Amino acid sequence: MYILNLVHSKARTPAISRQIELPSSRQSSFSLLLLLLISPHTNNTHTRSKRTKHRSAMMNIDFAADKELAKDFLTNFTDVHGEPKYLNLLQNVANRKIRAVQIELDDLIEYKGGEDELWTRVRANTRRYVGIFGEAVDEMMPEPTEAFPADEEDRDILMTQRVDESAAADGADVPSDPLQKMPSEIKRFFEVYIKAATKGSFKLNHEDVPLSPLLTIREVKASNIGQLVKISGIVTRCSDVKPLMQVAVYTCEDCGFEIYQEVTARTFMPLFECPSSRCKLNKVKGNLILQQRASKFLKFQEAKIQELAEHVPKGHIPRSLTVHFRGELTRKVTPGDVVELSGIFLPIPYTGFRAMRAGLVADTYLEAMSVTHFKKKYEEYELKGVEQDQIEKLAEDGDIYNKLSKSLAPEIFGHEDVKKALLLLLVGAPLRKLSDGMKIRGDLHICLMGDPGVAKSQLLKHIINVAPRGVYTTGKGSSGVGLTAAVQKDPITNEMVLEGGALVLADMGICAIDEFDKMEESDRTAIHEVMEQQTVSIAKAGITTSLNARTAVIAAANPAWGRYDMRRTPAENINLPPALLSRFDLLWLILDRADRETDLEMARHITQVHQTLEPPPLGFDPLEPSVLRAYISAARRVTPCVPRELEEYIASAYASIRQDEAKSNAPHSYTTIRTLLSILRISIALARLRFSETVAQSDVDEALRLMQMSKYSLYSDDRQKAGLDAISDIYSVLRDEAARTSRLDVKYTHALNLISRKGYSEAQLKECLEEYASLNVWQIHPNTFDIRFIDP
Repeated sequence: MYILNLVHSKARTPAISRQIELPSSRQSSFSLLLLLLISPHTNNTHTRSKRTKHRSAMMNIDFAADKELAKDFLTNFTDVHGEPKYLNLLQNVANRKIRAVQIELDDLIEYKGGEDELWTRVRANTRRYVGIFGEAVDEMMPEPTEAFPADEEDRDILMTQRVDESAAADGADVPSDPLQKMPSEIKRFFEVYIKAATKGSFKLNHEDVPLSPLLTIREVKASNIGQLVKISGIVTRCSDVKPLMQVAVYTCEDCGFEIYQEVTARTFMPLFECPSSRCKLNKVKGNLILQQRASKFLKFQEAKIQELAEHVPKGHIPRSLTVHFRGELTRKVTPGDVVELSGIFLPIPYTGFRAMRAGLVADTYLEAMSVTHFKKKYEEYELKGVEQDQIEKLAEDGDIYNKLSKSLAPEIFGHEDVKKALLLLLVGAPLRKLSDGMKIRGDLHICLMGDPGVAKSQLLKHIINVAPRGVYTTGKGSSGVGLTAAVQKDPITNEMVLEGGALVLADMGICAIDEFDKMEESDRTAIHEVMEQQTVSIAKAGITTSLNARTAVIAAANPAWGRYDMRRTPAENINLPPALLSRFDLLWLILDRADRETDLEMARHITQVHQTLEPPPLGFDPLEPSVLRAYISAARRVTPCVPRELEEYIASAYASIRQDEAKSNAPHSYTTIRTLLSILRISIALARLRFSETVAQSDVDEALRLMQMSKYSLYSDDRQKAGLDAISDIYSVLRDEAARTSRLDVKYTHALNLISRKGYSEAQLKECLEEYASLNVWQIHPNTFDIRFIDP
């Protein structure tokens, strides 16, 4: 009371200040409050004048004139081909082909050079201008030129009847109530969105006018409230799509009138008494009944978007923002998507008990106007024009397999075969569904196990960047619940809901697990079901369900003792259970061995990358990740099949692998029938890269070679222990093959396949052929290089 008197009467200030007796501890704070209350009346004239000018400028806006400008823009704006862009759009809306009318701010700026400055008012007061453009579209909507679908026709007949009844009521002599007038929202069958500008600036009167830049969540301030902003981030959570009431329709039990109530917020107070003039004339309180079928609902979805890791300052945690999607923008994002959103930054007051605690503080949210994905999904790629020609040109290249693999992480030295395996993981094989409902997975799983410093983690990071959908996690920072699913309480509905983990978020994508060997054994067992059945079964907190986890797993691990110990067996070094090992299609052992020539090349490669920040020349231009994604999306649409003539060849190859493992005292791998499925999956992925409908024998041979090369470093060490050089080992391989088939002839192509599986090159094979031919061990065909052993 004293403070109010003080504000309204400065003359009484001394008296009041003398009458108030305060403890000494509060005198300083009270004097500060007095200064703050008195200061607006004594100074700060400059601030007041600025506010007055801004307020007067806002009050001088003629919204009726802006609606005419909007109609002029929608009528006369043409695209680059000279076509009326928005008139064609409105015709499609009238024909019920689309429901969204998206106004691009770039078009408003280009129209008449932005001289009318309509775009500045739209950007600063977007919510109001969405309504203005909606009214303009209502007045300009053309007549439909095509027949409606059945459901739209029924709705249109109902709406026509209601409009006629409303018009008849308006023409009657009885004075009408505003609530009885049919609002424009209920008659609309479209939504208006305004997309933020994509350009950084534009020229106006020979000056650069800045436009809204791409902001981080941290950069969105209170000054942006009500404005159109553009932000980027990663979607962390999405709610279900639910109906949001836009117009509530009531029917009076006494007078029979329809009463309309527009709902503009998340919550509203329903009407209970009829406000019509007839009920007032009869002095009755008509009971209103809410008509669900007649009311208008809008699709509504709430999501959480979080700052990207590269936008977070040091020492801070990522900030998040709530995003509301309405209408046609729902179901556009899923958790894990990296997106760019444009929308209106708005405040929303707390409700209920939270409002009592919050006081004057309000929460904020972004009402989405457009969604742009940074990386498209494979199925969303529509190859047209230049992209289609580029993909066709690449497909005709005979060396596309090597070029695509070398384009993966070109700054990483070597690992040619590892990159080929990762390329095939991106391509994958199609999911096989049998007639009885059984499914055979098509995704490949790869485990990279090697010594420290062989670029395992860098390869994982690069694959996640290339893949349209990928989740990266580490073994020590992941629990079984974090990988599969957790039961949490929904903050909106307070119900117990399932929150998907890393493997569920990576559905139809790639999940990279680093430090795989550091995981707890109990947590690691959660991956077993995902890797084979590709589902996550949950029975927690009364929720029993099965979630899809159709993901390709790529894991990186160190051997049991940090580095591979050659004195121990491979099984002791790998230290993973056979049940898990058999689920990996390829287990790649990468050992760091000292070799002067290789070490020199690697050191030169790394120093050049540090100096130029670019990989050394590869003999061709590495493909950009976007081109890689486009090529892989085209390849994934092909569904190759294995021809009958290859069945026996694949079966004999699998049987020979089993026999070799059985004969070995310390086998390097664990071969089961899943290995045969792995050979088929890798072969089909290779056929997809060639856009071939059938698998060739060369695809099977390459699959077998990759499986053999994954243990190449171990085989080279075994040969050194046995005292065999490359030439002698190749000779023993060819001799054993001739003895197995009981024939003296060995085809050159077959010999090349055999030694490739052992990790040898064609140059080493030719050297072996020449050396043993000079010793009269065999004869070489001059043209085909086929081998014929000389019978002793």
